[in-house]
Amino acid sequence: MAQHPAIAKDRVAVVTGAASGIGLAAAKRFAELGMKVCLADLEGETLQRSAEEVAGVAGKPENVQAVATDVSRREDVERLMEKAYAAFGEVAVLMNNAGTEGGGRILGDPERWRTILETNLWGVINGVQVFTPAMIGQKSPCAIINTGSKQGITTPPGDTAYNISKAGVKVLTEALAYELRNTPDCQVTAHLLIPGFVYTGLTRARGITERPAGAWTPDQVIDFLLPALQRGDFYVLCPDNETTRAMDEKRIRWAAEDLIENRPPLSRWHPDYKDAFAKVMEG
Repeated sequence: MAQHPAIAKDRVAVVTGAASGIGLAAAKRFAELGMKVCLADLEGETLQRSAEEVAGVAGKPENVQAVATDVSRREDVERLMEKAYAAFGEVAVLMNNAGTEGGGRILGDPERWRTILETNLWGVINGVQVFTPAMIGQKSPCAIINTGSKQGITTPPGDTAYNISKAGVKVLTEALAYELRNTPDCQVTAHLLIPGFVYTGLTRARGITERPAGAWTPDQVIDFLLPALQRGDFYVLCPDNETTRAMDEKRIRWAAEDLIENRPPLSRWHPDYKDAFAKVMEG
């Protein structure tokens, strides 16, 4: 199968949040495709075990590096870049995937809010600002993939801090794509990965011990991502086993039309609009 030109044998991928879930699935797939891989995640045994798994896939342990990284700390991200370039000489793919789950209700714990925003949003900002200039300077095909969320687009009530963090990732990545396409001789592309319902470590942390029928596996997300990158898609909007592309489009359109139609915000969850929304989804 053809790939984005950044994804090629002996090129280098840096993946944050690589110790589990979508990040680990991506790291393994890049290794399978012959890439050298740098896994970044919080320090601990999980990161080391995951790096060993990826090295087993790669068949060449010297092509896999694990770097303990707290993406909310710019100095950690700078050290990650230094180690990746020192070990492998370039970065062709940067996947800013590290994230933490929610818990940030509108009047919730400010420290929880801070953790969510510093990891989910500032972690991506740090990755973009630290790596992008060097990747542009390589004068070779590269890709930056930022992991967003449908909650950053339709912003359902109840988890406001998480929604804000992922809405920020969307805006940041859109601005990055604009900047890259207007930079002379730039061969770096930007992409927003928008997963659906995925069974990951974050899901298990909520006490769900078996993959629900509606959820995709992380591998399915990567299966969907790679052809989208090859096509040059910016928005990589993933379905899952319970939500189709058509359903997502209706939900996104309804959310945008709250502003256009001057409806109450989050009208999808407003009792006066419940029937109208249901009718749209049925149609």
